[in-house]
Amino acid sequence: MGTFKIEGGHQLKGDIQPQGAKNEALQILCAVLLTSEKIIINNIPDIRDVNKLITILEHLGVKIEKLSKGSYSFQSDDLDLEYLEGELFKQEGSGLRGSIMIVGPLLARFGKGYIPRPGGDKIGRRRLDTHFEGFIKLGANFRYNKEERFYGVDAPNGLTGTYMLLDEASVTGTANIVMAAVLAKGETTIYNAACEPYLQQLCKMLVSMGANIEGIGSNLLKITGVETLGGCTHNVLPDMIEIGSWIGLAAMTKSEVTIKNVSWDDLGLIPNTFRKLGITVEKQGDDIHIPAHTNGYEVQSFIDGSIMNISDAPWPGFTPDLLSIMLVVATQAKGSVLIHQKMFESRLFFVDKLIDMGAKIILCDPHRATIIGHNFESQLKATTMTSPDIRAGISLLIAALSAKGTSTIHNIEQIDRGYENIDERLKAIGAKITRIE
Repeated sequence: MGTFKIEGGHQLKGDIQPQGAKNEALQILCAVLLTSEKIIINNIPDIRDVNKLITILEHLGVKIEKLSKGSYSFQSDDLDLEYLEGELFKQEGSGLRGSIMIVGPLLARFGKGYIPRPGGDKIGRRRLDTHFEGFIKLGANFRYNKEERFYGVDAPNGLTGTYMLLDEASVTGTANIVMAAVLAKGETTIYNAACEPYLQQLCKMLVSMGANIEGIGSNLLKITGVETLGGCTHNVLPDMIEIGSWIGLAAMTKSEVTIKNVSWDDLGLIPNTFRKLGITVEKQGDDIHIPAHTNGYEVQSFIDGSIMNISDAPWPGFTPDLLSIMLVVATQAKGSVLIHQKMFESRLFFVDKLIDMGAKIILCDPHRATIIGHNFESQLKATTMTSPDIRAGISLLIAALSAKGTSTIHNIEQIDRGYENIDERLKAIGAKITRIE
């Protein structure tokens, strides 16, 4: 396992460019399987999860050419579907939750798809029912090998459009069903569909390939199936979770930072939610400027004076991926705040590391934590810790950069899963961080 050594307590300063969106890239890369024509994708982040998926596509037979940094061409004209039933795929697919999204495109185009039970963050139970219930409604047969933990769907006579009401607005579930439905016979209506910018980007890409999709950006999608799809060029959005991470980092370290080319229109509630903690988030063209919070930041209260409550919700609500960041930033705010993680259990269990560093946090239950801010009157203390998942990992890194002394973070592969070359990018704005392999 790799390790970061972080000397905390230094102010940072400078510009930082967000990487391409991880969650969008995982969907977009699976969509290349829907056509035999060439697809060019720009702004792909160089991170572990995305690179794992590119390796899976390569082993499946996709012709991949790197054109420049972050830009690749993909052509799925001669696939080896036998790879899907081999031991190598069981090993590679089980290590990446995003690999589930290859099933929809393969089912639509070839009438069958397989996937080992996928891995990913250890943040509680994350069901796959939405994916497979959608495929079944489109006419697929489902089977599950319990001993080998291997899922399969097949539709030898093709898929047929239908109406479905999803039991949860799953982002990856919606993406998988949409990719299956674009080549199905007739019309598919998906209600309670996820409508995150990632999903909107996928739908726009599919339309540019020749798909017929109505209602993009809403929770009601209507898809009229087409015979075939063609090639296209697609640009991945900047990663809004990384953008939120940099906002939190700047505030917590009292640093002046400009985040470049953030695509403001796709950030939703993120800027205003940070403002609820008293953080100044300035719009400068398509950049975000965070001034140095030398006098700290004060948590707002509700109109009736009650304690601020920040919680997650399906888009356009606040993304759950940033609640860990909000929690760590709140530890140095003036005032108190309740963080309510509604969508995932176990995601707040990293707070014991922050308590060890001196933070005042009451973990109410697996979903809620109350934070009493220090108002920078007491600096966090350096410690040794291990990153349990991507978002907890970056939160602990932010805490370490603000702490007094030198901290150690183990299992940084978790951070590398979602953040490209993070140590070098932080060094460029003044962070004292060393990677030890």
